[in-house]
Amino acid sequence: MIDAQIDWPRAWGGVSGSGLIKSTVDDFQVIEELSFEPAGEGEHVFLYLEKQGENTDYVARLLARFAGVRQRDIGYAGLKDRHARTRQWFSIWLPGKPELEWRDIETQQIKVLQVSRHLRKLKRGAIRCNHFQINLRDWQGENSRLQQQLQQIKTAGFPNYFAQQRFGRDGQNLNKALAMFNGQRVKRQHRSLYLSAARSWLFNQILAERVRQGNWNQLIGGDICQLDNSHSLFEYDESDKTLPERCQAGDIHPTAVLFGQTTSDLPEISQRILQQYPEITAGLSTFGLTADYRALRVIPQNLHWQQIGTSQWRFVFSLPAGAYATALMRELITTEPP
Repeated sequence: MIDAQIDWPRAWGGVSGSGLIKSTVDDFQVIEELSFEPAGEGEHVFLYLEKQGENTDYVARLLARFAGVRQRDIGYAGLKDRHARTRQWFSIWLPGKPELEWRDIETQQIKVLQVSRHLRKLKRGAIRCNHFQINLRDWQGENSRLQQQLQQIKTAGFPNYFAQQRFGRDGQNLNKALAMFNGQRVKRQHRSLYLSAARSWLFNQILAERVRQGNWNQLIGGDICQLDNSHSLFEYDESDKTLPERCQAGDIHPTAVLFGQTTSDLPEISQRILQQYPEITAGLSTFGLTADYRALRVIPQNLHWQQIGTSQWRFVFSLPAGAYATALMRELITTEPP
């Protein structure tokens, strides 16, 4: 068993105070922006929904039942928080079938905002960015220090940790991955969730060590670089003196591996951390995953903040696909009493 309730090291000196960020669903709002526009025609119905109090997987199952299709015929670009007001796209494969009355699925928790068509299923990760508005209530802390940290994050970013929800409540997804590696049978539809939790755990461990060393937002030997707002990757050439400058400017980011088979040599830090978890790396290796890479930092776009009265703040910002708003907020506050 692994305790996934880890307080990963912070980059900007620790929290400035405490508060609540989900007192109501309107205190945590997310608007998904796809990386493309639906074509307006095709075999896949695209629904733009506003939901609250329901998670993405539940809505996908609801749509499958309503449309009389298999759940694998439902597509969505990313998972959205249940305890929030979120707007996101879903796709339903309905080849040669008449249009349904989609507003019949509406409830107090789910509203249909737009219906369109597209030629292909909506794939995971097909997001340009997510737009957030977060209200912080019952604030207790140092106002000037909070604003200083916000300015640092606006300029230099924050560590791109996977948030706690990736590992499940009490780390159940991670520990089910370990059980699966030890031979326990799991449902096929759950396998990718558990594998992802295990890879995310290793990534967070590597990132945590680089935060401790102070090089999480700098290039080091052996790094794979990622272009900002892109999946384009290339090896860090230490002879190219422009690359550290581009990294400091936010044009490129250092990455860490999402464990799998790779032909690239990993930085010494990554190798050392991975060697500490042989059960996880050996288990992942049996599934033949190809290595991927994730940026170690995120620089939020259009970050703005406003104090409302003495005990409330409002934060507005946009993040690329895969980045967590809660990872940004944990640099600033704790949601537990000080």
